[in-house]
Amino acid sequence: MLEEETICALSTPAGKGAIALIRISGPQALHALRQCSDLARNIAARTAYLTKLRDADGEIDEGLVTWFKAPHSYTGEDIVEIGLHGSPYIAQRLLEALTRHGVRLARPGEFTLRAFLNRKLDLSQAEAVADLISSSSRAAHKLAMQQLRGGYSTRIEALRQQLIDFCALIELELDFGEEDVRFAKRDELTALIDDLIAICEELIASFRFGNAVKQGVPVAIIGAPNSGKSTLLNALPQEDRAIVSEIPGTTRDTVEETITIDGILFRFIDTAGIRNTNDTIEKLGIERSYKKAQEASLVVYLGDASTLNESSFAMQARMLRERIGEGPEIIPVLNKKDLPGVKLSGELLSISARAGTGLDELKQRFLAHVNALQTEQSDIVVTNARHVEALTHASAALRDARTGIDLEISGELLSIDLRRAQHHLGEITGRITPDDLLGSIFSKFCIGK
Repeated sequence: MLEEETICALSTPAGKGAIALIRISGPQALHALRQCSDLARNIAARTAYLTKLRDADGEIDEGLVTWFKAPHSYTGEDIVEIGLHGSPYIAQRLLEALTRHGVRLARPGEFTLRAFLNRKLDLSQAEAVADLISSSSRAAHKLAMQQLRGGYSTRIEALRQQLIDFCALIELELDFGEEDVRFAKRDELTALIDDLIAICEELIASFRFGNAVKQGVPVAIIGAPNSGKSTLLNALPQEDRAIVSEIPGTTRDTVEETITIDGILFRFIDTAGIRNTNDTIEKLGIERSYKKAQEASLVVYLGDASTLNESSFAMQARMLRERIGEGPEIIPVLNKKDLPGVKLSGELLSISARAGTGLDELKQRFLAHVNALQTEQSDIVVTNARHVEALTHASAALRDARTGIDLEISGELLSIDLRRAQHHLGEITGRITPDDLLGSIFSKFCIGK
């Protein structure tokens, strides 16, 4: 059994000048510590002890150990945490010593898996742990913390419990089938289903914002050669990432850079200049530019203000819209406003990527795009594609139940649709957890978590 095994892992990477942390979880955690240290006496839980660590060949290091007694620990099992000097050699030697005393090396995500199995976390909270570790912006960190606190799980479980209560009444009716008794009022059930469908759809809609925050908002920079795309890419993060040249067609592949603006991560993609060309390689780069634009959430369409007037550039932006479809938002931007002789009316956003003027306004447009993705009604944001799939299936089952009520189908058939909705909502929090689903989720965690 999983719970009967004791596991260990290096939770904090070892390295020069660092402090490494080894965690042991399971019923033999304290016994294994005693075998590899000078701690022979009884120790108190949640108290740090300085001790010598050793193996069969002698002393390894001196470290700080803490014991967390089950069930008051991260995994719900006995846990021992050992802080030691950050030499990879020291950490590896202690891990080998622990394995010789019956402790197994942990698999990726196994500590959090045990926390889930021991009901210390539900499945959505466990996934939030992975999101928290990988968060690369303030906004992503905030969303992961909200999910880890359990507010999202509480909302989903409340929906599921309402369905369970009505299902119980409907199934009770089946026991009195010959008497034609109805315990579940159909008008109340209809109102409940309508509310649940609206909530599911609201949560599904929040995924556009949640996914943008979690993964970073993809922004494609599109325009003709020498319009200043590479200069803009370098100006936004204030470092030279793209080659800037007066020679048209220098950028033939995509170059990416990330920048955090007001806590939101944006992924900028510099693309090949769009123009008519007979160069086979450049043509491939241009096709890739259009593809990146179609895949992006936001497109900065950059024009050269020294060669274009505003009306012709606006027409080009409309042509770009026809070429890439309705998916991404397009921001037409005229660059090189600082060049002599350039006169602009101000109808379109204008910047100088080289001088850095107008970039603050452009960044505000980026933030406005992200804010527009967020639904105002909900304080809970979905960030996980698996949850969106489950909510979509739950919504479909609820719609089937709504139709069934209108058609006055039997309670037996109605309960099937309601049970389907319960099942899919339960998949989110882990009330319904096929083994292959757990394997898929926790295999993506790092070792030691």
